[in-house]
Amino acid sequence: MNRIKYLFEFVSVLFLMFTANTRARGRGGTDFDVHYVVTWGQDHILKLNQGKEVQLSMDQSSGSGFESKSHYGSGFFQMRIKLPPRDTAGVVTAFYLTSKDNTHDEVDFEFLGNRQGKPTAIQTNVFTNGQGGREQKFVLWFDPTTSFHTYGILWNPYHIVFYVDKVPIRVFKNNKRSGVNYPSKPMQLEASLWNGEAWATNGGKDKINWAYAPFKAQFQGFSDHGCHVNGQSNIANVCGSTKYWWNTRTYSRLSANEQKAMENVRAKYMNYDYCSDRPRYPVPPSECQWNM
Repeated sequence: MNRIKYLFEFVSVLFLMFTANTRARGRGGTDFDVHYVVTWGQDHILKLNQGKEVQLSMDQSSGSGFESKSHYGSGFFQMRIKLPPRDTAGVVTAFYLTSKDNTHDEVDFEFLGNRQGKPTAIQTNVFTNGQGGREQKFVLWFDPTTSFHTYGILWNPYHIVFYVDKVPIRVFKNNKRSGVNYPSKPMQLEASLWNGEAWATNGGKDKINWAYAPFKAQFQGFSDHGCHVNGQSNIANVCGSTKYWWNTRTYSRLSANEQKAMENVRAKYMNYDYCSDRPRYPVPPSECQWNM
């Protein structure tokens, strides 16, 4: 009986340790250094909460940034971000995928600062073979400077979906069969805080007020849900496989509820769509007909 009691108590302790460890990981997330590396502005980056949170800062001398150690060919990339508060006109916080070559592919979230009391704008963009110009802008329906919010990019063989707190706000479909370019090069995940006063706020008319520097943005959630393609070829076959959950049928299209939620956000909060900009594009780009 004593032996059975001992075994029962031992298993119970192991279970409690496992549960506590799981909850701790759930609260704290993955350590930054496991999947990411600082790329610039090393003296403007601070690691907090035992590496579970990173603070980027920017002053007149420099901004800062980091990137994933791996290159990816598909995935569902999410990060929790708290943006710089107060007067942030001209300040850009970015979270994006990029291949970084001369004819690069890129998928962007850019948060455009504003004068104090005015809403922060979020700009999305998609580059293929070095060509961008596919901006869609939104006014956020919450204050992104007071708490963390989750921003996500789903990239699979079917489409690219931009998410804000699990709500889809934009879809860019894969229509290569119709002659529309689609991001397909290995890309790294990057984040940065930088000086965009030449264009970011009010067309570049509102410049950075350095009296509010240093500007600080916090990042959490450094998990790795992507298909690694480091040194691999034929990434379309490797990273398009349904062995990755983000490539399964569930993620091949939006659900009815997601579609409804996206339509609501776009109707209320989208304030620029390149597909509707006739002075800029008298003839809408070919992908616009597929991504309405």
